[in-house]
Amino acid sequence: MAGTNRQSTLCPRCRRLISSDERLCPYCGLTRPASPLKNNPLVRALFGEGGVIKYLLWTNIAMFLLSILLNPRTIGLSLNPLTFLSPDSLSLLRLGATGTIPIDRLGRWWTLVSANYLHGGILHIFFNMMALYQIAPLALREFGRYRFIIIYTLGGIGGFYVSYLAGVTFTIGASAALCALLGAVIYYGKSRGGVYGQAIYRQIGGWALGILAFGLLVPGINNWGHGGGFAAGALLGLALGYNEKYPENRFHGLLAFLCIGLTLLVLLWAVVIGVYYRVS
Repeated sequence: MAGTNRQSTLCPRCRRLISSDERLCPYCGLTRPASPLKNNPLVRALFGEGGVIKYLLWTNIAMFLLSILLNPRTIGLSLNPLTFLSPDSLSLLRLGATGTIPIDRLGRWWTLVSANYLHGGILHIFFNMMALYQIAPLALREFGRYRFIIIYTLGGIGGFYVSYLAGVTFTIGASAALCALLGAVIYYGKSRGGVYGQAIYRQIGGWALGILAFGLLVPGINNWGHGGGFAAGALLGLALGYNEKYPENRFHGLLAFLCIGLTLLVLLWAVVIGVYYRVS
């Protein structure tokens, strides 16, 4: 009796057992889940549950530690929690802080990317990474990994570009990209509607109002970057769609990997520049 010999594999994204000849994972919608590229350990870590968030967390932490190590004699060690373990401005400038000074005087347009991974103190990075840990899983679930990466990257660039146009001289932090995630999720909640959509809209809307109030009450906050990030995230959510509308496609995948490549190149360049000026 003749039979069909069908091999099985685990989807690198959702880790469900599927046929190796599936063109689309029936559970999570990943295209070509049996592709050798997507089953590479490094790529699988990216596609795995929470992999993108972990990479973002560790990249931000690594850049923060480097900003301190570039000039450890100048780090803030006062009892003031707002300035404790604060890298100096020169180290941040070398590693890719953005604003009118780096862009207009030095021509460093690439800092619109790198500034998203720099922080001015231990509390700054702590609160941003806590916000990322809480907001990112929702955005990841509703938009998928490709669109999540696109929104985070392009939304952060858009937020800092708005702050540059507004004349902000020197700025850093992941909050522009985080606000882009918030803007995309707010759009999702409003677009989806229903009980679940309205709950998401109200919950994330509360986050947005809290960030707005914090920015108005605390001096030195880049409200232009926050607002630009919100707007960019909402527009990207509208343009890219979300999982319930249609699954991610090859265009999303290509754009996401271009965003990853751009980020890696910019951060590598920032590290080279920072270390070069430190040792020269």
